[in-house]
Order: sequence, then C-alpha cells, then structure tokens
Amino acid sequence: MHDDRTLVEARLRRVLDERIRPAVYPESVPLEVAVWHAPGEPVPVAEGLAAEPEPVEAGTRWGAPWGTSWFRVTGTVPEDWAGRTVEALLDLGFDENMPGFQCEGLVHLPDGTPVKGLSPRNQWVRIGAPVAGGEEVRLHIEAAANPVILANALLGDEETAGSEPQYTLARMDLAVFDETVWQLVMDLEVLGELMTELPADSQRRWEILRAVERALDAVDPQDVNATAGRARAHLIDVLAAPAAASAHRISAVGHAHIDSAWLWPLRETVRKVARTAANMTALLEDEPEFVFAMSQAQQWAWLKEHRPEVWARVKKAVAGGRFVPAGGMWVESDTNMPGSEAMARQFVHGKRFFLDEFGIENDEAWLPDTFGFAAGLPQIIRAAGSKRLLTQKISWSRTNRFPHHTFLWEGIDGTRIFTHFPPVDTYNCSLHGSEIAHAARNFREKGAARHSLAPTGWGDGGGGTTREMVAKAARLRDLEGSPRVQWETPRAFFDKAEAEYPEPPVWVGELYLELHRATLTSQAGTKQGNRRGEHLLREAELWATTAAVRNGFPYPYEELDRIWKTVLLHQFHDILPGSSIAWVHREARATYERIAAELNGIIEAAQRALAGEGGTPLLFNAAPHARAGVPAGGAATPAGRSGRTELTAREGGGHVLDNGLLRVETDARGLVVSVYDIGADRETIAPGRAAGLLQLHPDLPNMWDAWDVDEFYRNTVTDLTDAESVTAGEDEEGASVRVVRSFGASGVTQVLSLPAGERRLVLDTEVEWFETEKFLKLAFPLDVHAERYASETQFGHFYRPTHTNTSWDAARFEACNHRFVHLEEPGWGVAIVNDSTYGHDVTRTVRTDGDRGTTTTVRMSLLRAPRFPDPWTDEGVHRFRHALVPGADIGDAVREGWRINLPERRLTGAGEVAPLVAVDEDAVVVTAVKPADDGSGDVVVRFHEAHGGRARATLTAGFEVADVTVTDLLERPLPEAEAPERDGDRIALRLRPFELMTLRLRRA
Repeated sequence: MHDDRTLVEARLRRVLDERIRPAVYPESVPLEVAVWHAPGEPVPVAEGLAAEPEPVEAGTRWGAPWGTSWFRVTGTVPEDWAGRTVEALLDLGFDENMPGFQCEGLVHLPDGTPVKGLSPRNQWVRIGAPVAGGEEVRLHIEAAANPVILANALLGDEETAGSEPQYTLARMDLAVFDETVWQLVMDLEVLGELMTELPADSQRRWEILRAVERALDAVDPQDVNATAGRARAHLIDVLAAPAAASAHRISAVGHAHIDSAWLWPLRETVRKVARTAANMTALLEDEPEFVFAMSQAQQWAWLKEHRPEVWARVKKAVAGGRFVPAGGMWVESDTNMPGSEAMARQFVHGKRFFLDEFGIENDEAWLPDTFGFAAGLPQIIRAAGSKRLLTQKISWSRTNRFPHHTFLWEGIDGTRIFTHFPPVDTYNCSLHGSEIAHAARNFREKGAARHSLAPTGWGDGGGGTTREMVAKAARLRDLEGSPRVQWETPRAFFDKAEAEYPEPPVWVGELYLELHRATLTSQAGTKQGNRRGEHLLREAELWATTAAVRNGFPYPYEELDRIWKTVLLHQFHDILPGSSIAWVHREARATYERIAAELNGIIEAAQRALAGEGGTPLLFNAAPHARAGVPAGGAATPAGRSGRTELTAREGGGHVLDNGLLRVETDARGLVVSVYDIGADRETIAPGRAAGLLQLHPDLPNMWDAWDVDEFYRNTVTDLTDAESVTAGEDEEGASVRVVRSFGASGVTQVLSLPAGERRLVLDTEVEWFETEKFLKLAFPLDVHAERYASETQFGHFYRPTHTNTSWDAARFEACNHRFVHLEEPGWGVAIVNDSTYGHDVTRTVRTDGDRGTTTTVRMSLLRAPRFPDPWTDEGVHRFRHALVPGADIGDAVREGWRINLPERRLTGAGEVAPLVAVDEDAVVVTAVKPADDGSGDVVVRFHEAHGGRARATLTAGFEVADVTVTDLLERPLPEAEAPERDGDRIALRLRPFELMTLRLRRA
C-alpha cells in the first residue's frame, strides 16, 4: 500500500508538471514587441504611450537597474479561435520562484487605461471570453527593471547600480486559455496538497488517492484538452465531501503586503501599489466572493495623487464593500521607536484619511510585519477609536514560542486590546495545503476557539491575490479533511473570533520580538532625523498655536500636516529601523534636513511674533517642565546659574570637576571613574569600573545583517581606552574634559561636561565611523542593586528585569528605550538620558573583589556597520548626546529626558511670554498643544500621567475657555467620558497611572 501511495503521488506531480499545466494554453501565436527605454526616472503614462519604440524579440536583454522600459505588444487574434477564451501571456523575464523583488509591469490600453499588473505568478491579460476572431490587440507595458538586491547590495542605489541590463525578455504570446484544463489543475492541486497533509493510514487520504488515480487514468497525456472534462468527473465526489463540524475555520483576507520602502525606493512603492491595486480591482470584478484588504493610508493617498485612474476603480470597489481599508494607520510603522505623539498621529492621519475619503472607520490595527510592539501601544489603539490588533511577526521569535494566537494584550495603563496572531505563520499565504494544515495544527486555542485569519496573496510587487488562490478557496470552503476557508473582511473575522472567545487569556507588557534587535541601532542618521523631527514638530505646533491665539499668527495648517505625514511615512518598519537599501536612507537623511529647516523657520517666525520688539533676553522653553526659571511652554528672562564648577587636577592623573552637587573624576585615559552625589553621600560608578567607556564588538549575525545582532557578539569586546589627547577647560557654564581617540579606520571625540548648578554629567560623543561589521556601545557601569529598570515608551515607561532568570528574560539582550532608562534602589536612583539613540542593554553582575555589591551596567547602542542591504551603513560623522543623572527618581528621568531633546531657544524681545496651557503637576506631561484639526479655532491639549502613579493636577488655560470636552485622538467627543470640573479657565484633572487624555478647549 505504501508503494501504491508513493507511486500515485509521484505520478500526479509528473503529469501535472509535464502534461496538464502546459495544456492550459494549448495554442499560441507570438505578439510583435517594441520597446522604448525611458531616460532617467519614470515618466508620466502619456509620455510613455507617445514614445516611439523600437522592435525587439524574445531573448532580448533589457532593463538597466531601476530603469523603466515601455513595451508595446501588438497582434491579431486568429480567426479560427472564434468562440474561445484568449489571453496575452507577457513574461518580462520573471523568476517564478520569487514573487516580488524583481521586474514588474503595469499593462495599459492605448488610451492609458490601466488593465492589470504583471508579476511572476500573474503574467496573463484577458483579451476575450469568448473572442470573435480577428480582434486587433495593442497593449502597452510600463516595465520596471527593479534589480534583485539579494544578489548584490551595490544595486541598492542608483548611484552605484550601473547600467547592465538585468532581464531577458521571455514569452510574449497570444494564447488560447482552456478553462476546463485550468480547473482540473486546481482540482488536482488542492486534492494532492490535502492528501499529503492527512495521516498516511487515514481513510480520507486513501479515498483521495484512489480518486486522483482514476482521474489520471482518464487523462490522455497526448490529448489533455479533450479528456480533462472526464478526468474532472472522477474528482466530483471527493471534492464534494463536507468538512467535519469541528473543522478549524480560516478567514481568508485578500492581501498584498507592500513595504512602503525596503529593497526599492519610495518612488517605486508608488508604482507597486498602482500595479497591485489594478490587479485586485480586476480580480474583484471576476470573482464575486473575493475580498481584498489594503492597509497604509499613505499608499491609498499615493494612488489618489499619482494614479487617479486606478484610484477611481478602487473607490468603486470600496463602495461595494469588498476592497477594504485596513489598519487605520498612515503606514505600517515600527512601534518601538516612534515617540508618543508620533504614534498617536499614525492613527490620527490614517483613520482620518479613510473617514474623509470613504466614511469608513477601522476597528483594527493591521501590522503583520512590524518588529515587535511597545507596551504603550494598546492605549493608543483604544484612544484612536480602535480595539483590535493583527500581527504575524511574533511567530519569527527564535527563543520562545509565544503561548497564544488569540488573546487580550494589556498595555502599561491597563488597556486591553483583542489581538490575533494568524497561526498560518505568514502574511503571504497562497492557500497551499501545507499552509492551511499548518494553521489548523498550530492554532494554540484549540478547544476554546476555532477561527483564525490568513492574509492571502503575494506582496511587495508579487501582484496580490491570484485567481488560483481564489479557485483554491472555493474548493476549501467545505472540504473533508481540511479547515473551512472563507473570504471575509478583517472586521468579520474579528467579530466571529471575539464572539466565540469572550474570555481569552491576557498578555501583559510589550510584545518583544526575539529577532531583528539590531533595528534599534542600524542607520543612526535616519533615527536621529526621526527623533529631532518629532521634537521640532512639537515645538512648531506649540509656538505657532500660542502665537495664533495670542497674536493672530497665521497657523501653518497645510505645512505642518504635510510634514507630519512625511515624518510618519519615514517611521515605516523598514525605514526607521534601518533595514532598507542605501537609496532609501540617503533620501531619508536629505528629507529630514529639509523638514528640519522648514520647521525651524516656523518656530522662529512664531517665537518672533510672540517675543515682539525689544532687547529683553528671553529663553523659550518648549519642554513640559519648568527650567532655569522659565515655565513650560513659555518664555522668560533666564535665571542666572547658581554656583560654579571647579576644575582641578586629579591625583594620579586626570581631572576633577565639582559643582557642589556632583564631584566627577576622570582618569588619565579620559574615562569617568567616579561620579559622587555629594548630597546623598553616594558613589554612582561601580568600584574599579569606568563610565563613558566606548566598547567595540565584532558584529556578523547569522543572517539578516541590518536587522539582527546575535547574542554571541558579546563574546569578544575591545575597550577603547587609548587616548590621543585629554584636555580640560572651564567657563561660566561649567567645566569639561575633551578626549580624542582613534580605532580601526575611525575616530571619536568625547566631551564630558559638568554644568554649574546641575545634577547631571553630559557626554557629547562625535564619531567619524568607517568600520565594517562592528557594533559600538557606550557603557555606564553603575553601583546600583536593582532587579528591574524602566525604559521610556509611548506615554509612559515599561519595566524590564536586569536578570536572566528565564529564557524570556535572557532573550531581551537588546531592547528599546526612548529618552531615558532609569534604575534605582529604594531612595536613590540613576537616569541615563539621550537625544537620539534607542537600542541598549542592561546586565547585572556580582562583584568578586571583596565587595559583595552588584554592578548594573547600562550600555547605549551607538553605531553598527552591516553591509546588507546598505553596504555603506552609518559611514560618516555622527553626534550623540547622553547625560548621566545621579540621585534621580522617575520624575527626574522624565524631566531630563525631555530637557535633552528640547534645548532652550534664546531671543530678545519685549518681555515674558506666558504659557498658553500650564499644568501644576510634573507627573502630568503635556505632549501636544495644537489647534483643532477641523479649523474651528478650538485648542487641543494632549497629556498623560508619566510617573506610573495616580495624579491630580490643575490645567490652566491662558485664554478664556467656553467649554471643555474629553475627546479621542481624532478630537471627537468621548460619550462615556465626563467633562472635568472647571473653574473658569482652570480645569481639574484626575489621572490613573499612565492615563492618556485629550481635551478640546473651546475658546470664548
């Protein structure tokens, strides 16, 4: 019996491959082909259509990297094909084993109407069904010669890609399409794939095997087209056998995961989206049960702006309810690194686009490919009016298997979000039998639930869902031995999943991906551009709003809307994480420079309007806490510094800096060997250790160069202790030590500063970085015994252990923070704040030198040097600022983190500028002050409790308030929320730990 089974399966594979599939197109005639190669960047469609092409034939090499070629194909349908179905087969030179990641095409009619996209698994264009015979065929293909970056990273930038043709033109034919043979292929594929997934000795497997055997017997290999129908007749019964009542249910959602940039530049994503959308709208017209979901409002906006003819088709399909906006975010962003307000605006701009264009509101966040999820995200999802999350990426974790596929995810403030991880373990499902069987076997909620979701279709230019996938879904709808498959919208799936599983398990805290940890550090320039862009946007909104209310300053609505969307776009999960090609990051750096200049211009204009004319020195403080005698969100004459910093020589070499609050000692190497908290009578640095230490590791992960850092990198470390020069100086601001070092092909200059009257040691590090496959860290070994530490995340902070008790703890050997990390013993703590870094590690060791204390070492990740996909990652000059704050509680960490990211601005003017909005409690942090988006003139204030406890505060408006409304992130009233108590322009606030709140203040 075993031999019979093996023989039939082998026979099925050969007959399908060699006889039946080729018979789908039994007759063909060649098309005439001509081509015009566009010079430089892609040209408008009208220009491509009007160009005069030159004749070419199959076998011709074409396509310089990143070039665009316009192919014209012409021919005549043979008269004797009348009454038959005819398709054009257009193969640009595809590798069918790689859907996406290569050349692509968009087919147009002569008038410019888009027909559909071309990709490796989707090379056909329907000419007629049936044809009359004699039809003239004329099609134009906008073909993109996107290179295969996996083969050569130098192809990842137009400046280094060269001009060698990448592809060989293949089949360009008119062909008869035999529907019966194609349906037989689908029958045999579905049954053959199911058969191999069933137990070897099961009755169902043998029933299928015997039916397949009879069907193959019925096929005449010499005349498949004449015998396909009778072969199908032998499969009717096994295809009609219904699934068991207990069968797993799979909601197939048509999908094409399109990275907004990755192994191609942003401009190419615009075209990928157009090709895929054209494909999917065409498929929707042909397949009445099919449903397609597309996320990322930015991609929809690109369609509207750049391809209005495709946009018109999409709008029509959306109105029919089967082309579904998904996710409600501007892009599928990284969620670890975006700041609080930026993460909120991802939902604001994404949801508002879908509401404005279609009147549709999404319930779910759709993030299948994002590299882990910050613990503050559930509250943001809920505050945006959504309540669900879908992702698949956590299945990529390499150490621990996540225990659930359907669960409630609880964030730092207690908000819970219904969350689903598709057990199919891919966001490019093709409905292959092995995928469907894996989803059912893998589902962790068996016995309590039975629904899961399968995002179905080829992404990244692979063309989306295919007609073959739709045909498979039809056969799998109710098939014995298989899960039941049904096309459904994301909302329909979630409604069923929630209804059947009303009390799912709860997961508390971050959803940490045990992979791709290096994305917290790769491409430092991109990450710095994001951090600074976020804070400049805060300043621009704050000062422009204040000036608009106080002085009638013209608020730059359109400019700030555009800039916000640009920053949000660059938070996409392959741009901000640093995992795109060189072209993407080169453009990103230029974009950040441009928007920084524009935002600085807005800030300066608004502050000038507020300051007025005069010679009074003013310090503008955009941070949410008062400093130097200046209120948060206001401007005043700065208070003078108290005391001074004394600089003296250190016995044994080095320097001592003492400002009466801290005494800092650096040794002859320029390393910090002591930071003494004078008031607390307490040393900060671990005995015998040095802080401010740069450490260099080799960094060659097992795979995924820009994405991964593997734990074994720690096995080898070089401490950068040799100094070329160590010099010290002092001025009215304080005292500092300047250290110059060199290593490898690189150099570094560090300036260690102790400002007068302040409890913080500032470290400015400038690195000229020209290393290869290296990892640079900045170490702070601290004399602190702590079992956990806090990292800032969106709208609060999250605690992680310093130990490695469990495999889950050990796997977090590189983690994310925003502006600070903080660790403490009862009564005394230390904060380390930064202006532009995210990755870090914290380790805990017991000293063995007679002191039984514990050293907790915090290391901030500065730079990496992977060679794929960008061979020049991080090369050049980088500047980082960190500060060590001894004696800090969590409130100090919050305050100092804001301070280092929002340096004061100095002007002269007529006099003080009072804050537009003031809060009398440091635990309540204002993250945004802005006009309402609807142009009503209302002022919107967003804030949260930042210390992790309950807070009472008074918010005072610097204008007459007529009404106060609690709103969601989209500035819509929350019906369940009571308006806070108000006494004129004073508003009483009560907040739970980490609670986020948005108030809309109507001006009188």
